[in-house]
Amino acid sequence: MSHKPAAQKLAKRLDNPFDRMNSSSTTLEQTRSQLPVRLLNGCGALLEKTRIPRPPVLALDLIETAMRRCGLSDFGRGDFTEALSRLLESCQRESRLNVIGRIALRADLLRTLCSRLFLERDRQLYAAIPRQEIREPLFIVGLPRSGTTLLHTLLAADPEHRVPLTWEVMTPSPPTSENEEQRIRRATQSCNCFNWLAPTFRHVHPLGAELPQECVSLMTPTFLSDQFDAMYYVPSYRGWFFRQDLLPAYKYHRRFLQHLQFRRRARRWVLKAPTHMFSLPTLLSVYPDALFVQAHRAPLEAMASVSSLITILRRVFSDAVDPFVVCREAIQYWSETLDRFLQERDRLEPRRICDLAYSEIRGDPIAAVRRIYDYFGWPLTRETEQRMRVVLANQPQDQHGFHRYNLSQFGVRAAESEKAFAPYSERFGLSRQLAGRAIEPAEGLVLK
Repeated sequence: MSHKPAAQKLAKRLDNPFDRMNSSSTTLEQTRSQLPVRLLNGCGALLEKTRIPRPPVLALDLIETAMRRCGLSDFGRGDFTEALSRLLESCQRESRLNVIGRIALRADLLRTLCSRLFLERDRQLYAAIPRQEIREPLFIVGLPRSGTTLLHTLLAADPEHRVPLTWEVMTPSPPTSENEEQRIRRATQSCNCFNWLAPTFRHVHPLGAELPQECVSLMTPTFLSDQFDAMYYVPSYRGWFFRQDLLPAYKYHRRFLQHLQFRRRARRWVLKAPTHMFSLPTLLSVYPDALFVQAHRAPLEAMASVSSLITILRRVFSDAVDPFVVCREAIQYWSETLDRFLQERDRLEPRRICDLAYSEIRGDPIAAVRRIYDYFGWPLTRETEQRMRVVLANQPQDQHGFHRYNLSQFGVRAAESEKAFAPYSERFGLSRQLAGRAIEPAEGLVLK
């Protein structure tokens, strides 16, 4: 008896990535740090138990170290010491950082302080930086994991557009092309190091020195940023942060954009960060002519996906991450943020905000981009569209992984959680159904 039909059927199944990935473990289950990292963190944990506790790192100590390292002392306007102190205290008391986490936290905070010193020095050296005008910037918002990164990447391919790139956000000084290759190389090394620490992260979110960066990073020099909450479990800092007036952070966001625009300008900035929905009035007070694209996805799908991402990210820095807590916080934060944003966006003129469904973005990215251009009356040339198609076609092969997640991993009761998003789901006709297991191409990447 011939086995050819059965063999063909099996081959067909193996050729179908969605069938193949649906039968495998989730990305979170596959996530495990490299053996040398586990050994280092294990040794560190043992030492912590056998020696006198180290004194806490203080904000003033880091500030003095940064000033000595840079040979500068002017951080510019705005006090950030309370924010930095609260962040440090929360990280050291609540985050349960491992050795890698403690090293990374100190290095990241020092780099941020040094960037602030250099940004202020450059602003005084180059008189044209404060005169840079930011006109009609486009902000891509929506629930995280809703296709916003893909939209950002495609819109960045338009020569008329300007986006913050990872390398220039990491090392923005000097605001010229000086040492550009060296700065890109250092940023690439940092990205490679992180990919080594978290091998599965690239299947969840693309990371590269010359890729567009979320503009929430432009606020980090104020230490008023929920970027820290994504990396570390910092409930006390998180609670304090949500009660703050974020105007200083948005003013610094604009100063940072002026700095980057001095190096290279374009017709418009295209910026992306879902968390802008939390503070729309404050954003508009700094960018009164801003335009918006809001991406829409079934909320529980987005919550399962972003909870997987945050859990994987935090596990680089701590060996005690609770996925249940991550998802519970995500549902509470994003449901409240959406309710807040929907009230505020109704005050905008409809012409200023374009709505796109996640299914549109994933199904036909170029058509979704065309709709944005048509909505705002922008010309989309044949050359620009071709550039976008090249971006889609030339994604690195090793990043064509799948992000697999399972809602049950986060202890979510779907029926109960759906109620938190009911007004949003009803307004935009989003499905409330979510299969137990879901898969998606890495955010920002598409299958050929």
